[in-house]
Amino acid sequence: MTKAKGAAMRRIQAGNVLSAFGLGFTVPYLYVYVAQVRELGASTAGAVLAVFAMAALVALPFTGRIIDRRGPLPVLVGAAGLASAGAAGMGLSGSVPAVVLSAAVLGAGTAVMQPALATMIVWCSETATRTRAFATQFFLQNLGLGVGGLIGGHIVDESRPSSFTLLFGIEAVMFLVLAGIALTVRLPHSPALPGRRPADTEAAAKGGLRVLLGHRAMVQLLVLGFVVFFACYGQFESGLAAYGTEAAGIEPATLGTALAANTAVIVLAQFLVLRFVEHRRRSRVIASVGLIWAVAWLAAGYAGLGHGSQAMATAAFISTYALFGLGEAMLSPTVAPLVADLAPKAMVGQYNSAFALVKQLALAVGPAVGGPMGAALHGPYIVTFVLFSLSITVLALRLGKRLSPAQDRPSLAAKARVVAVHKPEGAVAPAR
Repeated sequence: MTKAKGAAMRRIQAGNVLSAFGLGFTVPYLYVYVAQVRELGASTAGAVLAVFAMAALVALPFTGRIIDRRGPLPVLVGAAGLASAGAAGMGLSGSVPAVVLSAAVLGAGTAVMQPALATMIVWCSETATRTRAFATQFFLQNLGLGVGGLIGGHIVDESRPSSFTLLFGIEAVMFLVLAGIALTVRLPHSPALPGRRPADTEAAAKGGLRVLLGHRAMVQLLVLGFVVFFACYGQFESGLAAYGTEAAGIEPATLGTALAANTAVIVLAQFLVLRFVEHRRRSRVIASVGLIWAVAWLAAGYAGLGHGSQAMATAAFISTYALFGLGEAMLSPTVAPLVADLAPKAMVGQYNSAFALVKQLALAVGPAVGGPMGAALHGPYIVTFVLFSLSITVLALRLGKRLSPAQDRPSLAAKARVVAVHKPEGAVAPAR
């Protein structure tokens, strides 16, 4: 990585962690704020959460093309400003129309920030450094969310609406800080990775969705991404939480401990895992995550369906979240960089936006399916998600057959580039 790219990357990551810190202040308390603090009821709180997700689904299909035409920087700055306005509005809202509108603005802003940040990271990295860059982003996001949630928990007071207004105000300021930092970044363009991509990048930029859907490796990755987010993230605060309290007899406070264990594993294991992942095939790393998550779901099954003590059930349930964290730490340096390496240079924004859209769809469908199953159909719930986890392994191995060697193992591209640098001028570059 050049000195200029390194400086740009550091600023991007700094803005990333500060925005995650701001989100951590409010995300865990959004439902309580709307339903109880503002006394708007559980149905309004549910509608706010639904609008928050739906706004992302509406905004993301248009985001990628704008990023590719205008660049990720103005999109990120605009999205951060939009999210700041939504957060400030949420903190001041006292009526149903106001909180719903604020949720829509906040949801759209935070959703658009994801592919814009991802594209900036792609532009400021190369194939050899991209894995570590995305792993660092994921680590900092979880650290920011965790620290923000911890500090926010000591500030909130359900009897004082002003304490929530303060939290949303801090979140709004953090988004503005992100925009300010982004404006200081000088973005270089990242060189394209040779491999199995759509050949004509200019046609690809114009063809948009049609070209993306014709790229079989990317379509397979989108399907894989949907299953990943549906089987894990889409269950954290819905189906798995309902299953834990109903089937395993887990206390609500223990759910917080389980989420803390998940975050702790990610923070502590991320860079240890990165050393293991960096020189291995991405497809096989993702496949191994499916196996780890299958074990996690079996541990959850033991917690709810076994005949051990309550202490053993609690330990098994917490270990489920910890194993999910290990899998997440393995996915962060593999999936997001792979999206970037599959994308034509002219369509990086559209590829990142398509993947973000699939993620949001999974996060919307996951709770709708998993919540009722986790609460009432305990055995089928565990079997279903063990099978979903195993399907991650199958899909990842199938995807690996469509990837070029450099796409599946980016360390090969780095070695090839080093060899080429030392070759005499005019020599033929080695085949990849």
